[in-house]
Amino acid sequence: MIWNEEMECMGSEDLKNIQSERLRQIVDYVYNNCQAYKNKLNACGISPRKIKTICDINKLPFTTKEDLRDAYPFGLFSTASKNITEIHVSSGTTGNPTVVGYTKEDLELWSEVMARVLALSGAEPKDKIQIAYGYGLFTGGLGFHYGSLKMGLTIIPASSGQTKRQLKMMHDFKPRILACTPSYCLYMAEEAREMKLDLKKSSWEIGIFGAEPWSESMRKEIESTWDMLATDVYGLSEIIGPGVAQECQHKKGLHIFSDVFYPEVINPKTAKPVRDGEDGELVITTLTKQGLALLRYRTRDIVSIKYQRCRCGRTSPRISKIRGRTDDMIIIRGINVFPSQIEHVLLGIEGTKPHYQLVVDRKAGELDELEVLVEVEEKIFSDEVKALRNLEEKIRKEIESTLGIFVKVKLVEPRFIERSEGKAKRVIDKRII
Repeated sequence: MIWNEEMECMGSEDLKNIQSERLRQIVDYVYNNCQAYKNKLNACGISPRKIKTICDINKLPFTTKEDLRDAYPFGLFSTASKNITEIHVSSGTTGNPTVVGYTKEDLELWSEVMARVLALSGAEPKDKIQIAYGYGLFTGGLGFHYGSLKMGLTIIPASSGQTKRQLKMMHDFKPRILACTPSYCLYMAEEAREMKLDLKKSSWEIGIFGAEPWSESMRKEIESTWDMLATDVYGLSEIIGPGVAQECQHKKGLHIFSDVFYPEVINPKTAKPVRDGEDGELVITTLTKQGLALLRYRTRDIVSIKYQRCRCGRTSPRISKIRGRTDDMIIIRGINVFPSQIEHVLLGIEGTKPHYQLVVDRKAGELDELEVLVEVEEKIFSDEVKALRNLEEKIRKEIESTLGIFVKVKLVEPRFIERSEGKAKRVIDKRII
C-alpha cells in the first residue's frame, strides 16, 4: 500500500511548486522567529524576499551540528517554549548534546512520515509490530510508536534490551514486523540459537532496521538467518528522528519524503552539488517543521541520490544506503576508511561472523596501524593452527585489496567482541592526535 499517494506519487512539476512554496514560508518563518537564523541570514546578505523558488535554496547558508551545540539548549528553536510539546536529546562524543523540540504539529508530521515508512516496508493496518528501538530521549522507539498508532498497528513497545524477553514476546505474541538496529537483530539470532529456537519459524516477516550504517552483506545475513525481508530506514534526531527516508520492498534505494525534507547531495570538501548518482554528503532542509526548523543541514552522511520513478509507483527521490559518515570515517595514512567497507569484505568470507571491531593505534614515531578483530565460527576457531593462519591471511589480503593499506587481522572466539543492544561499537581509536 502507499500511505499518502498524493504526495508520494506526485509529478515533478507539482512537487517543485509545493517545495518552492514551502521553502519561501520556512525561510520567512525562521527569519522572523529565530534570532540565530536571522543573524546568520543577515550575515550572508539574505532576506526572505530573495527566496522565490526551490532553485534559490543554494543561496542559503548551511547549518551544522556545531550550530546546534553552540545554540544549546534552545537557541535554534523557532517557537516559544510554551509551544514545545516534546523534547528529545541526541548525545554526542564531545561538547553539548543536540536538543530537538517538537510542537504538536511536528508530532503530527512525525506520525505521518512514519506511517509512510511502515507502508513502504510492507506493513498493513492491524499488523503487530515489535519495537525494539530504545524509548526515551532517543527518538527511535517513540518515532515508530507514533507512526504505528497513525497506521493502526498493534504495538508491542518492547524497547531495547532484555533479549530473552524479546524473543519470548516474538514467540508468544507473533508480531509480523520487527524494528531495531541491524546489529541487535543479529545479536538476537545468537540468543535464539542458545534458546534452541527455530529461527526459520520466527513470526517476523518484515524487519525495519536503521540507526547505524549496514551493508548489503549484513542484509543477506539477516534475511537468510530469520527468513524475513530486511529493509533500511533513515533518519536523524536533528531533522525529525526516524522517518526521513525508507526502502520499499524492491530495495532499490530509500524513498526520501522530499515534500517535507528537501534533499541535496554535495561534495563534502567543496560544498558544491555532485552529479546525480555520485556519492556526496546529504544536506536536508525541513520545509514544514515548527519547533526546530533547519535550513540546509549538513547531515555528514554519505549517500548518492536518484530521481527516477520507482517500480513501486512512487516518484519520490531515492537515496542510497548510507555509505558511511564524514565524521566516523577513519583516516589511516591518508586513506579514508569506512567500517562498512570492512564489513562487506568480512561477510563475504566463509567462516567469519558478522561481528568485528577496528582498533586504530599510533605508537611514538611510527605510522598509524589498523587492527581488525574478527569473530569466527566455533568450529573454525577450534581447528588446527594452520587453518586459522590461512583464514587470517585470506581476510588480510581481501581487506588490503579493498582499502589499499596494510592491516593486521586477529581472529577471536565467538562472543569475544562486546555486544550492544543499541548501536554496535565498531571503532576503537587509541591515537593521540
